[in-house]
Amino acid sequence: MTDLGSGRRRGKWFLRLAVLVVCLFGVIVIYISNQLLTQRFTETISNRSDVRLALYVTNLMNELQRNSVVPQLLSRDPDLIKALEDKDYSLSTARLLSFVDEIGAASLTLLDRDGRAVAATDRNRIGTDHRQNPYFVDAQRSNQTVYTTYQRPEGGFAYVYSRRIEVAGALLGVIMVEVNGQRLETGWAGVSDAVLVMDSAGTIIMATEPRWRGLNEEEALARQSAPSAIERAIRATQGWGALPADAYLRGEAVLRREMRVPHQGWRMVSYTTYASVRERVNGILALEVMGFAILLALLFWGSSRRTASRLVFFQRESAELRALNRRLQREIAEREKVEKTLQVAEQTIAQSSKLAALGEMSAAVSHELNQPLAAMKTYLAGARLLLQRERPEEALSSFQRIDDLLERMGAITRQLKSYARKGAEAFAPVDTRAAVSTALSLMEPQLKTRDVNIIRTLPNEPVFIMGDRLRLEQVIINLLRNALDATKLSPNPTIEILLAAGDTVSIQIRDNGEGIDNLDDLFEPFYTTKQPGDGVGLGLAISSGIVNDLGGRLTARNAVDGGAIFEVQLPTLKQEVAAAE
Repeated sequence: MTDLGSGRRRGKWFLRLAVLVVCLFGVIVIYISNQLLTQRFTETISNRSDVRLALYVTNLMNELQRNSVVPQLLSRDPDLIKALEDKDYSLSTARLLSFVDEIGAASLTLLDRDGRAVAATDRNRIGTDHRQNPYFVDAQRSNQTVYTTYQRPEGGFAYVYSRRIEVAGALLGVIMVEVNGQRLETGWAGVSDAVLVMDSAGTIIMATEPRWRGLNEEEALARQSAPSAIERAIRATQGWGALPADAYLRGEAVLRREMRVPHQGWRMVSYTTYASVRERVNGILALEVMGFAILLALLFWGSSRRTASRLVFFQRESAELRALNRRLQREIAEREKVEKTLQVAEQTIAQSSKLAALGEMSAAVSHELNQPLAAMKTYLAGARLLLQRERPEEALSSFQRIDDLLERMGAITRQLKSYARKGAEAFAPVDTRAAVSTALSLMEPQLKTRDVNIIRTLPNEPVFIMGDRLRLEQVIINLLRNALDATKLSPNPTIEILLAAGDTVSIQIRDNGEGIDNLDDLFEPFYTTKQPGDGVGLGLAISSGIVNDLGGRLTARNAVDGGAIFEVQLPTLKQEVAAAE
């Protein structure tokens, strides 16, 4: 009896020790699982949010680019041109309605030369006056498609592409194409996302919440009042922009993601909740707790087999647990498959971006280094002749110029290397007079090989802009080279350079060549009228991009008395600001 009682006591202590060990082990496993699973599911939601935001940006750019080509096509429509010439618009509205569904635009509007709407897919706009609106004024002054964002009086924003309609250089009217922004916003709406688009000034112009439009981000988040969980979380915050990405609002985590839209300096921001993370983690933790509970039950079942019913009960629980584990394994496998698919998509997008950037940089290096190399070849030929004539001092001057050109080539390559991260913070005050003089100095070898009359008209005072002097010189050199090529067949080749300053700085380069046949495709990449081997058609495309980066624009037109005029317009930097810099 003593041995039996002692055995029972040892059995009880063993059972108690086993229960204590299982409970302690369970607490450790559940704590570690909670940390690891929370981190893993959080990263999954963050990655999915980034992919969704990238898709939103891609869809926005596709919609903008698709609508940007419509004005150019409609400006050449013979029915619209005839209606403007004859001032008979009885069939013009029907003509526009036949296009709008196929194009997918919000509306199409035809304006006459006075800015009056003579035909429109929205009949309420017929007869309205648009002469003071920027999309009409800018389209009149440009020979290209003009983009404008403006806020409607009744609220909301309109996104308009406009282009002038002309015949033989005479203005007939303007065609307007309004992008369907509401369709984009409807596509962004989701259960866990709130999306907004800001322009370069920080004003919200698109949003899944209509009350955000026209405000900055801080004001919009303070005003937000919508029924969904994500909108309630945003409404409760103050100064959201200063919070970290994993900030918690009323116990619910909210993720903020931002991405640049490559159009007019826009940015897209999305907000995503972590609501499902806690539910997933709690579900797995519940399974672990159930597993440890079953383990404890098995301990008690092993120590006491008194009833068959308890055995059947634990067997049934074990079978259910195995079924749950199989379902859980299938769900985990599906989630891992989705994660791998998203990773492949991200890698594909990143690789495509790298290849595109590599191609652009290769073409830019080939074009920009061609100018110094041509000048070096001329200087070397001159130096050889000077040495043969025993004039070494003048030959040394040519070698010094070659050294200067090598330094310039190094500067060009350094600039191209940093092209992807260039920004306005690298700009400095630049005297455009000095840039024009330097460009003429670098073009001196080419100018000496031809009998060309160069006429310079420069102000007596400095004319400052905020920009990059080297890139501005590249634009001027490229325009001078084009003018030099255009005057090859002229009996009295003349190139006139005019620098004027006012509200904007204007640099005009005019030649007396044969003029330009195709002004529409002039600034398109790889478009050239030169013979093969003389150029790749990137000069004007690169120059236009540089001028746009400097905040200005590059235009071209044919002169009335023959020849072509290229004009660079840049914002003026006030002299007192330049002096302070």
